Amino acid sequence: MNAEKLINKKNLKLTTARKAILEIFINSNRPLCYEEVKNSLSMDKATFYRNITKFEEEHIISSFESNDKKRYYEIQNNPHAHFICSKCSSIECIPQELELKLPKHEIDNIIIKGICPLCLEK
Repeated sequence: MNAEKLINKKNLKLTTARKAILEIFINSNRPLCYEEVKNSLSMDKATFYRNITKFEEEHIISSFESNDKKRYYEIQNNPHAHFICSKCSSIECIPQELELKLPKHEIDNIIIKGICPLCLEK
């Protein structure tokens, strides 16, 4: 996946900020919050969130809120569930497909909360 192709596919203006943001999320294997990416970007917080909002509107990025009240973002390429540890707030992508169907509903995201293996060992 290429940041420039994603931006062009959605007919968005290609900017340095947009390309930089997308490259971080394309190269990540898990959802990230702003605090985890801010040091890798040379832009202010407002520019980051303005672009993230546009990416969410265009269905390039999806997001959810974790236990720590932070918003986490990831490339929206294949829908999948997430596991959030209730003790350490770690987030894991669940690779297997979970089938959950509700009549007359469209499900965007599934969040499962519990205790991760590391916290169970403690």
